[in-house]
Amino acid sequence: MLSLTSKLPLTGSAAAGIPPALPKRGGVGLKPEHFREILATVPDIGFFEIHAENYMVEGGPFHHYLGRIRELYPLSIHGVGLSIGGESPLDADHLDRLARLLDRYQPESFSEHLAWASHAEVFLNDLLPAPYHANTLALVCGHIDQVQDRLKRRMLLENPATYVEFSASTMAETEFITEVVRRTGCGLLLDVNNVYVSCVNHHRDPYDYVRALPLAAAGEIHLAGFARDADAAGDPLLIDSHGAPVDQAVWELYRYTLECTGPLPTLIERDNDIPAFPVLLAEAQRAERMMLAAAPAYPAREALA
Repeated sequence: MLSLTSKLPLTGSAAAGIPPALPKRGGVGLKPEHFREILATVPDIGFFEIHAENYMVEGGPFHHYLGRIRELYPLSIHGVGLSIGGESPLDADHLDRLARLLDRYQPESFSEHLAWASHAEVFLNDLLPAPYHANTLALVCGHIDQVQDRLKRRMLLENPATYVEFSASTMAETEFITEVVRRTGCGLLLDVNNVYVSCVNHHRDPYDYVRALPLAAAGEIHLAGFARDADAAGDPLLIDSHGAPVDQAVWELYRYTLECTGPLPTLIERDNDIPAFPVLLAEAQRAERMMLAAAPAYPAREALA
């Protein structure tokens, strides 16, 4: 399959560097439970993705196995701790550790969340939403510029899964993301599960949400499972749990997304209740089949846009 190339001209600090792209195939999150099996069987899979914060040490068994697997497969590194959406300055030490990790493994892709996870010196083990207005926009763009300058590469920004919204917001989430991409030249990590979860929670149409995103900037897609709950009013509440197979409704939204974007590298995320590796591989293969099936519809839908 052909490699991804950016459809947007890089601007600002993003022009510093474009690494080789992930293949337009299915990938899975790399888990310690599967290290030995992957090396023993060398499965036919597009790429693996790791969470950066699990590898911010100099040595140990994680690096031993990742180094060997990296020799065989493309790699995506996904950050969860930069607190891009936070009011506080970025943690310079954390950013330095991240830079060393990327220098070590030279991943084809790096991404982070549109969320915040720390305030002052307090780290919160969660990805929390931010209000969408001019002040937050300036903060987020400044943080992304700082990250791209330090890493000397373009990063992808992931749309969040949210459960509350701020009355202080003056912009729609899609409008906010579009403006961030325009100002910084960063790319988009389009988490289709997050789209579905947020839109159900906030009573919006997920298909409208997808259409409103800056799809030309999309460099990777995430798919995951969610948990079902209910809020205090008894309305459905979906939780981005990463602990279940991809839901059929998310697969259908993914199919539509591919018709709008064309094939993109697609990751199956599973961080809880980790199944046997063949289960995840089967989901990645399903994503690849859907890429092939949706490809003929992409130029026609693009022409109508």
